[in-house]
Amino acid sequence: MLLAAATVVASASTGAAYAVAGTGKPTKAKPTVVLVHGAFADSSGWNDEISRLQRRGYPVVAVPNPLRGLTSDAAYVRSVLQSIPGPVVLVGHSYGGAVITNAATGMKNVKALVYVGAFIPAKNENVATILDPAKYPGSLLGPATTAHRKVANPAAPGGTDTETSIKPADFRRVFAADLPARKAALLAATQRPMADTAAIQPSGNPAWATIPSWDLITLDDKAIPPAGQQFMAQRAHARVQTVHSSHAVMLAHPDAVVRIVMDAAHHTS
Repeated sequence: MLLAAATVVASASTGAAYAVAGTGKPTKAKPTVVLVHGAFADSSGWNDEISRLQRRGYPVVAVPNPLRGLTSDAAYVRSVLQSIPGPVVLVGHSYGGAVITNAATGMKNVKALVYVGAFIPAKNENVATILDPAKYPGSLLGPATTAHRKVANPAAPGGTDTETSIKPADFRRVFAADLPARKAALLAATQRPMADTAAIQPSGNPAWATIPSWDLITLDDKAIPPAGQQFMAQRAHARVQTVHSSHAVMLAHPDAVVRIVMDAAHHTS
């Protein structure tokens, strides 16, 4: 009798439905939220979002984006998506937006795309040239604020590449102006550089053409100009929210990020 009355629960990570004890009514499990960071960051940047979403019952996966090449980075994220049997809300920050645009194409379990201060490329565009600085001024990323070094990169033609990082002295004003100086200095020291191949490889057929999308535009962004973000969001027919934030929105305004992710998640049910 006790066994018959017990709650039957399927793991939320499977995306399966579960029955609530005493009701017999099936309830849909929450979708898995997959978070993809961009350049000059790593998966720990999502820590505040992860804890908030987990407290609300969402399974969360923060993918370590290799930042070596758009094609190979998207293939890696796609392999993660293929390992998740239930519905997915796929979130990308910065260059991570280009990655999810490619990784989710044709993936039936991806029910929503969420762009967070992100690039949203169309077919054949790349993140290095997608926004004309004459038309969309305001980015502080450039030769004066970045450092470069030669590295081995299997994703690059010939196996060698140049990778770019933000100079520590400039990191805060370029990437994280609304964070405390000590926090910005820590982020500068732990940033993951981006290979040139990732910046210049052309994007493929965009997932946003067939999957509903949301976009959180960062209005005080000095890496991706807000007007450029708005242009890309309109083109992708994204549902737009805004926040006064630097590029480091996942660290500076995690509640705003969680709100738009949950909005997208609610529309998947």
